Amino acid sequence: MNIKLPQSIETYFQTSNSYDSCLLAECFAEDAVLYDEGMTYHGPAAIKEHIEEANNNLAVKTKVTAAVEKNGGIIVTATLAGNFDGSPVALDYYFTLKNQKITELKIVLSGE
Repeated sequence: MNIKLPQSIETYFQTSNSYDSCLLAECFAEDAVLYDEGMTYHGPAAIKEHIEEANNNLAVKTKVTAAVEKNGGIIVTATLAGNFDGSPVALDYYFTLKNQKITELKIVLSGE
């Protein structure tokens, strides 16, 4: 990896793999926004519910492969594998942080 990830981002990926959605929700600020699969989720509770459904039901595991700082944010590239069509897939995670919490996360196919 190119940079050391902030604790909230490290925790995000660790808890995604362990399916600890309560700890996962704590990574996000109260006004956080997640953009994923063409949908928008507002606040830790909605984000937690979406990630829980997406990851747990499909037995998703994530492996971080790269991370860079860009334009005041952090872009993490990771490979996701699980019980879904097209597995494994490379995704880019665009994180914006404030006060050690994730305020915005956009997840897209790597290279888009």
